[in-house]
Amino acid sequence: MNEHVLDIRFSSALKALLYLAVTAEQDPADPPTSSSAQLAEVLATNASLVRKLLVPLVHGGLVESTKGRAGGARLAKPAEEITLAEIYRCSIGDKPLWACRPDTAASCEVTANTAEFFSRLSADTEEAVLNVLGSRTLADSLAEVRALDVTAAAPGTAR
Repeated sequence: MNEHVLDIRFSSALKALLYLAVTAEQDPADPPTSSSAQLAEVLATNASLVRKLLVPLVHGGLVESTKGRAGGARLAKPAEEITLAEIYRCSIGDKPLWACRPDTAASCEVTANTAEFFSRLSADTEEAVLNVLGSRTLADSLAEVRALDVTAAAPGTAR
């Protein structure tokens, strides 16, 4: 596998959960489910990949899933109670944000200390990312997405 391929699990999971948040608004007391085929269409992928994407979200308690012909997925709790940090951790797992280049022979102060420096830098960066993601909920994100609606006309013009 090419190690330079970008990981899109978080963005895909976030997009799927945003979609589920919208569908939950139809009936907050008993939100409808969305099939893996419906989610696949939203994510422009296949239903099999969607089902694999949902597994860690179900295990993390963010999504409820029922199997079968009439089955589907829906949020396991209100969008206001789901942070982006939870979605990130469920979708990415323990994969580090960055990977340090493998150690080489220590021939100077740079090569002797770069791995430790990079490890600390990576940990600090990951903590900052998780703090930002932890301060935003799925509901906040949906409101932000709606504010960016590129299909909406400018204020004062017809839609």
